[in-house]
Amino acid sequence: MKNKFAVIGLGQFGTAIAKTLSSRNAEVIAIDKDLNKVEDIKDFVAYTVAIDATNMDALKSQNIQDMDCVIVAIGENFHSAILCINILIELGVKRIIGRSMGENERLILEKLGIKEIISPEDELGFRITESILNPNILFSMPLPDNYLIVELKAPKKICNEKLGEIKLREDFGLNLITILRATKINENLKHHISGIPSANTVINSSDILVLFGKSSDITKFVDINN
Repeated sequence: MKNKFAVIGLGQFGTAIAKTLSSRNAEVIAIDKDLNKVEDIKDFVAYTVAIDATNMDALKSQNIQDMDCVIVAIGENFHSAILCINILIELGVKRIIGRSMGENERLILEKLGIKEIISPEDELGFRITESILNPNILFSMPLPDNYLIVELKAPKKICNEKLGEIKLREDFGLNLITILRATKINENLKHHISGIPSANTVINSSDILVLFGKSSDITKFVDINN
């Protein structure tokens, strides 16, 4: 079953995210009050609708509360973005991603309880899309021929297992470049490169794995082990 995403706000930023998510086989509904923007993207996503995203009834009419994730990419009017996010919270949307145009906006979103925040300073498209599709991916670097280098939170099912037992290369076609291992400093976790892992290296729950492989193989590995 495809994951269902809504992208609210179809400026350059929101449009890039909506198109890239759709290209990655996600089901995307693109929302903006500007009919021209909605028309421009209709051939690239599953659904489009021109509504005021600060109107609760309008959002409910699109079953927004049933989305796996809603990305609020409204940039030109932060007040509207806040109103929209408050409605989404009230409707019980399970995953909300907000957009900030600076540190002050980021702080406000954090006060609202938004844990995932993106900004135009991030690379449009691929890196953002990878983290939206899989929140366990902390960073991704696209390479030619659909290969990636990613930083990935250690999946639950492989924690406390030895690397040699996981068979990353044999079963998933992936190479582990290194592990970022956490140490506690003043009540905060700091990650440091742990060198070249061996077959006897045990994966900790706080580890970040630096993996190389095809995008589809990384997705398969995450889906099976989370």
